[in-house]
This record gives sequence, C-alpha cells and structure tokens, in this order.
Amino acid sequence: MYNFDGEDGRQFKYLVQASGGNFYGTTTNGGNVTQCDGFGCGTVFKITPNGTLTPIYDFCSQTGCPDGAILFDSLVQGPNGEYYGATWGGDLANGGTVFTITPEGTLATLYSFCVVNYPFCNDGSNPIALVLGGDGNFYGATASGGLNSNAGTVFKITPGGAFTRIYSFCAQVGCTDGSTPRDGMILGSDGNFYGTTYYGGANGEGTVYQITPAGVLTTLHSFDGTDGNYPISLLFQATNGTFYGTTNSGGSSGDGTIFSLSVGLGPCVETAPISGKVGTKVIILGNKLKGTTNVTFNGTAATFKVVHGTEITTIVPGGATTGPVRVTTPSGVLTSNVNFLVMP
Repeated sequence: MYNFDGEDGRQFKYLVQASGGNFYGTTTNGGNVTQCDGFGCGTVFKITPNGTLTPIYDFCSQTGCPDGAILFDSLVQGPNGEYYGATWGGDLANGGTVFTITPEGTLATLYSFCVVNYPFCNDGSNPIALVLGGDGNFYGATASGGLNSNAGTVFKITPGGAFTRIYSFCAQVGCTDGSTPRDGMILGSDGNFYGTTYYGGANGEGTVYQITPAGVLTTLHSFDGTDGNYPISLLFQATNGTFYGTTNSGGSSGDGTIFSLSVGLGPCVETAPISGKVGTKVIILGNKLKGTTNVTFNGTAATFKVVHGTEITTIVPGGATTGPVRVTTPSGVLTSNVNFLVMP
C-alpha cells in the first residue's frame, strides 16, 4: 500500500482504525526534522484504505523538543474522537510525554516526564504506550523511574491530563514483581490490565502481571529461561479468554518463545473496529456464534447477520451509547473484551 521514504517517517510501528474508516499510525523516527541523531524524531500520519498517506505531525519540530520524540507504540482513540499517545523522550530535560492529537494534526502535550538522572523522578520516565480503561481514563507503563531503583511505574492519566502514579516496580533484592516494562498493557475482559516486565520476577528474567485500575498488582508468572525470558511486545487476549505473548530469548533453542497464559477468564467477543459512529459496520469475532439470537450495544439492540461460527456482522444502532457489546448465543451471553466507543 505504501513505501516510507524517511521524510514521511521511518521505522513504522502500528496502525489504529479511526471511526471514519481511515487509519492513523506512528513512526519511531523519520520526518522532516533532522534532530534525534539525524534520524528524525518520529511522525504521526493518516492513511486511507486505498493507500493515500498524509503526514499530520513531525515530532521535535521546535527548538528543545517540547512536544517529545520517539514513539514506540500506536495511538489510542479517546471518547472525544481525538488520539492519545506517548513519546519515549525528547529534550535533555524530558523523559517523554503523554500527548493528544486531533485527526487534523493539532498536538497538545498533557504531561511531561523527567529524565531518570533528575532528582525525584518518582512518577516514572520513558513511557511506552497507553491503553483506554473502562472508566474513560488512560493507563500506561514507564520503562524507568519510580520509587524503587529506577524500575518503572504504572500510571493513570485523565483525558484532560490529570496524572496519578498507581504503582512502582521494584528492582531491589527480594522484589518479585518484575521491573523495566518494555511494552504497554492491554485491558482484559475482566476490567483489569495485563502486561509484562522485561526483567525482574522470581528469576530475574521477566514477568507477566495483572494490575487493577486502583493499582493492586499481582505477578502471574515469572520466566525462568526454559519457557522463555525477557518478554517483549504487547500481550493479546484471544476470544477464548486466554492471553498470548512472546519472549525475546530463551526456550529450547535460546531464540525466544510464544506462550499462552490462562487466568480463568471465560470466552468473550471482540469487535473490529472498537469505535464508530451510529451506522458504522462492525465485525464481531468469537467462538460458537451460530444460533445467536441477540446483539446489543450497551443494551441497545442491533440488527446482525451470523456469517459463520466465528463471525457476526452488524451495524451500530441508533441510540447506542458507549459500553459493552453483548451477544446472546445458545450457550450463553458473550461480552466484548473492551467497551465499544460510540463516537459523536
């Protein structure tokens, strides 16, 4: 569809589908500026389904990089239709930012982190990614900073920029909760967040963790090398309720593993996209969907068609509001893993 040339971005990361059908994405480097060691500091772009790309923002476009630089993950669309994201760094006095950007490219910095060698960097430094919680706030992890040996944090930030650190990882002897997250978290179907740490845990080789919106953390697994070590990249929750992920190394050949982790969550459904206006076509993915008798968007009934046992097509009905999508099947009611955002 499209070949990047550096000026429009370099090291493309992920796409997110907008409620209007277009896609928005980020690049780690590239752009029209020559800062960040001459490689450019990253971009935000829009691309249509037929491959027409429009750069909408170049990071570090001002002296001192007050808007942050270097993006390691995708944007997240908020309830107001704007996009939210995190930059890894920026100016020498900047340990990264949380920002919001309009579909047209107007950017506002919501929060600036300090660098790790700056005193009292308790809120964390070097944020990786954001995820929208069920309460309408955003949650994320930082790779460094915090209260305990520079091991990283988990934070909450409102759409308006009110910041709260909810957990500090620990890299000290005797700490088993992991340290140094290298990717963000996902929202599980139970309303809690799930993620990985690159180091730490019982064996020092990384963990999988669960954390509640209130900041109560539970270590679910500590890697020991035989099952992989140093997990990296986002977890994925399948519609059977199980989580899947990858490790950077370890395993029988030492070259990494793909793992699954069950925490007892039941089956769910997933919508594509996860947001849209009234009238938007939505695909619902799941298992054992044949015989479905009802589909609702936060309680509002929708017309639908069962394509086969793992797919339903539907349309966001008039009067629908943001909330869970529920599918009534012969074996019970399945709920979407995340709330569907009904856009204005």
